[in-house]
Amino acid sequence: MHVEIFVIIAVVAALLSVSYAYMRVRRVRKQISDMTDALEDIRSGNGNRRILSESHELIAPLVYEMNEIVLSYETRLSAYRQTEETNRQLMTSLSHDVRTPLTTLIGYLDAAYKGTVEGKEREEYIGTARRKAYDLKEYIDVLFDWFKLGSDEFLMDIETVELTELTRNILSDWIPVLEDNQVGFTIEIPEKPFFTALDPNGYLRIVNNLIQNVLSHSHADRIKISLSGQDRNVKLVIADNGVGIDKEDLKYIFERLYKCDKSRSEKGSGLGLSIVQQLVTKMNGTITAQSVPDKGTVFTLTFPIAN
Repeated sequence: MHVEIFVIIAVVAALLSVSYAYMRVRRVRKQISDMTDALEDIRSGNGNRRILSESHELIAPLVYEMNEIVLSYETRLSAYRQTEETNRQLMTSLSHDVRTPLTTLIGYLDAAYKGTVEGKEREEYIGTARRKAYDLKEYIDVLFDWFKLGSDEFLMDIETVELTELTRNILSDWIPVLEDNQVGFTIEIPEKPFFTALDPNGYLRIVNNLIQNVLSHSHADRIKISLSGQDRNVKLVIADNGVGIDKEDLKYIFERLYKCDKSRSEKGSGLGLSIVQQLVTKMNGTITAQSVPDKGTVFTLTFPIAN
């Protein structure tokens, strides 16, 4: 009797085990079918499609791995599309910002060369042509910086530098420029030395781009530049009393080709602040911007003090 009961229990257990195994196989087959459908959907362009699975299920590790692959693919595809759009905008920008002033430059030079204008007017034409030539050079220099930063070949010469003296030397070259543009200035550079690891030429470009940004776009008549220590960082602040930046625009000013001036009435590549941010990041620094319309803008940079 006991043997019969044992056999019955064993048979029932075996049937339950087979039934459970069969159900699991059906579940796995259903999941594989769902995965196939999801992958077809993803291949058709629906990058937001995800494969669902509970953590305890047999196929869960594979599902999670596939979801990670899809997410990585979508991230790269999004970056590619953004690059394509940036390149398209850049070509449009080149057409407007290079061809137009170049045509004007040639017109001024042709008039001076052919004798269409003479005397004082000829000198004014040559002076205008010279300014436009420098504007074009500045624009092309910015383009080269941007292309180099986006290249794998871009290298920085990081070394420990004394930032107080370096900053003072950079700003000394800007004093006559600020005076010529009738921009009042306050410069606060302490005697205390601050040592930090960065690329001196990269730092030069950062400071130059930020000051040039003030002159080109802020319409400020006063600028304040200060250097100080803060915790284990050295902080550079560049503040102006210009037109400021709208709150909505402020979120995008470090993006490539972004221009607050949608009408394009002002010159500029839209790359300057993007280049600044990339250079700062490559030197382990940070940059932030605060602005109030009609009151001014403040850029704050920080770099770690070298041990």
